[in-house]
Order: sequence, then C-alpha cells, then structure tokens
Amino acid sequence: MPVPQLDLHADPVELTAALVDIPSVSQDETLIADAVETALREQTDGFEIVRNGNCVLARTNRGLGSRVMLAGHLDTVPIADNVPSRRDGDLLWGCGTSDMKAGDAVFLHLAATVTDPAHDLTIVMYDCEEIAAAYNGLGRIETELHDWLDADVAILGEPTSGEIEAGCQGTLRVRITTDGVRAHSARSWLGDNAIHKLAPVLDRLARYEARSVDIDGCVYREGLSAVRIEGGVAGNVVPDAAALDVNFRFAPDRSPDDALAHVREVFDGLAISMELTDMSPGALPGLSNPAAAALVEAAGGKFRAKYGWTDVSRFAALGIPAVNYGPGDPNLAHKRDEHVEVGRITEVTSVLRSYLTR
Repeated sequence: MPVPQLDLHADPVELTAALVDIPSVSQDETLIADAVETALREQTDGFEIVRNGNCVLARTNRGLGSRVMLAGHLDTVPIADNVPSRRDGDLLWGCGTSDMKAGDAVFLHLAATVTDPAHDLTIVMYDCEEIAAAYNGLGRIETELHDWLDADVAILGEPTSGEIEAGCQGTLRVRITTDGVRAHSARSWLGDNAIHKLAPVLDRLARYEARSVDIDGCVYREGLSAVRIEGGVAGNVVPDAAALDVNFRFAPDRSPDDALAHVREVFDGLAISMELTDMSPGALPGLSNPAAAALVEAAGGKFRAKYGWTDVSRFAALGIPAVNYGPGDPNLAHKRDEHVEVGRITEVTSVLRSYLTR
C-alpha cells in the first residue's frame, strides 16, 4: 500500500482528519508511522529524525537553553465502524479523533510551522499506548534511545478538552481469593460457599470513604473499586473458590508501596488471600517548575488534576515535569461516537504556538 501523504502545513483540523483516515489499531501502526516519518523528513527544517520500530522521533538542536517535548501515541483502540473520518459542522468524527490524533496533528503542525522557537523541540510519536504497558513504545525508547527523552518539560497530547491536566493518579490492582468446600447445592450445608466469603470484602468496599488531596492546587480524589468477580462452576454446585479484582486509583503523593499497604490495611483481618496483579506509580503535578508554569500561564492559568493514569508518569519517573494537554474530550475516548470539537484543535494550536515562541 502506498504511503499516505500528510500536509503538515495544512489546518490542524484537516491534518487530524487525514491521520484518522489512516487506520492504526495498536500493533498495526506501520502505515501511519511511515506517513508521519515521510512528512517530517520532507516538510520540516532543522530536525534530526530517527525511526525506531513504529516510533518516529524528531528534535532540533539549536542550543536555545531549554527543551520542550511534545509526545503523542499513534495507535487507537479497535475501529468501531468509525473510520474514515467525517466532518459535521463544528465536530470531527472518527476513531482516534479525541484519543489522540487531534493532539498528534497539533504537534506535527507546530513542528512544521514554528519558525522562531524559544525552545528546542522534541517530537515523539509512539506506538502501542492503548494496550499492555509491556508493548508501549515509550518504554522501548527509554531503553534504546534514552537521550531522546531529555527535556525541561513534556507535554502529552492526551484528551483534556483543552485544559491542562497536571500529573496523574497511580493505579494498582489486586486479586482477592477465597476458598471453600464444594457440595451439591441441594445439600448446601455440606459445603462452604467461597462466594459468600467475599461478602465482608464487598461490604468494606461499599463503606470505603475515598480520600481527596490537594497538591499544587490540583485536587486528586482516590477510588477503591471492585472491577471483576468470578466464581462457581455450575448452577447446582456450591463453589469452592471465588475471586474478586479490586482497583485502587491513588493520589500521586502516595508511592506504590504506600498505596499497596493502604489496600492491605482496608482488608486487614479478613479470611482472604491477596495478590498484586498490576501497579503503576502516579505523577506529581510539577507545576512549580518554571517551564511548566510558563505553559500554565500561556493557557490562561487554567489547570486541574488528571484523573486516570497516563504516560506522564513515565516522564515524572525520569525527573521531567509533564502535563496532559490536548483538544480531545476524555469522556469520548474509545467510544463508537468518538469526536472532537474543531474549535478545540484551533485553540490548543494557538496556545502551544504562543508558548513555544515566547
């Protein structure tokens, strides 16, 4: 298939549509990466450009004293009869419009059109963000091209409805299991129901009071939730095993170890087994950093906490202040009717142009 042509100098709304029209479900990003690489090589000046798998990286080295990284993932969730894109008035519809090809379009357009930057610029377009972290292209870049992630501030184009969302929550999951004795349900007194033993666990979850914490003016609200339950083998058998998956979204002032200790404390004293199945640290807002503070100023001083986990956590772990800032609406991500307001694309482009040139 020929490589699609992208016009990085076009209106970012049109560029968003062009990116959406290139299917790029996770682990199938070769075509879009080819198109992005070709466009960057042919339509930008002063950038060093490298390809790593289906990641495309570009950076200037003008010696400007500070460096801003613009990072966005090229992949989407599976298409749901919503490609190609379509424009309807002030809305652009299609898979990835909100999460996050609108953000990618803004970044690529700025790389081609900002001719008087106040900062050196790094563009990172990466693969496999929407699936398991082991496949995430940023992890591969960190290992194989570590120096490409050096920056004074990183901006991740995740959907934020055009408002800066600082930091992110951490997340962990545990699996709680209970054991019993199997028996015929007609003679249930001969068994010991493992599902019933989860009742005290569910009761503690129902009574749990989530903590809210203010960090640098960003209020993070925590949440402890049952997200999956399983048990039983047949409709006439008392189950001898049951399992409950619990997800804890924790504020970034907790370390992962502190968060796990808190979860263990919540369920202390119950006759259960608990296994950690997934854990990712949060990211502090970092808005006191001068480069991040300047971005907030350029955006009119508006910011809020990020609910959910994003790759800003990876940058924070490297000591790089990072924020989420993109034109998409996070409430529309992954939906069949995913769309983006074209005015948001224009607005975010204008704000970032001002920031990069001031």
